[in-house]
Amino acid sequence: DTWIASKLSIFKEKTDELDNQHSMASDGPGFVGIRFCQECNNMLYPKEDKENKVLLYACRNCDFRQLADSSCIYVNRIMHEVNEISNIVTDVVQDPTMPRSEDHPCPRCRHRESVFFQSDTKKAAAEMRLYYVCTNPTCNHRWTE
Repeated sequence: DTWIASKLSIFKEKTDELDNQHSMASDGPGFVGIRFCQECNNMLYPKEDKENKVLLYACRNCDFRQLADSSCIYVNRIMHEVNEISNIVTDVVQDPTMPRSEDHPCPRCRHRESVFFQSDTKKAAAEMRLYYVCTNPTCNHRWTE
C-alpha cells in the first residue's frame, strides 16, 4: 500500500526528530487526549499495523487512519462496583411473566411468595446468583442468597 509506505517514511523522520528532541529535554508525553477523525468527526482508536509495525489511530466508522506520533498509549479504566440489590426495580412483582417462588420467604416480613430472577451483569451471571423481591405490597424487600 503506497499510502502506508509514504506515511511510514514520514513517521520514521518524525520519530527520529522526536528521539533527538527527547534526548535533549524531557518535556513529558506530548499530546494526551482524544483524537477525532478528519473525515467524519468520530473518535479515533489506537490500532496496531502488525505488518508495518506501526501504531495508527483509526476511525471505526470510515476508513480514515492516521499515524500515531508516539508509541505510548494511555488507558484510563474506571472501575466501580454498584450495589446491585439497590438497583432492582420493585415493579417486577407486577410482571406476570416473572417466575415466582414460595420456597424463599421474605427475610423481613416472612411473606411466603417472592419473584426471582438472575442478574444480567457479568459478575452476577458468572456466580449464577438469584435475586428475590417480596410480593407483599407493603414490603417489596429485595435480597439475594
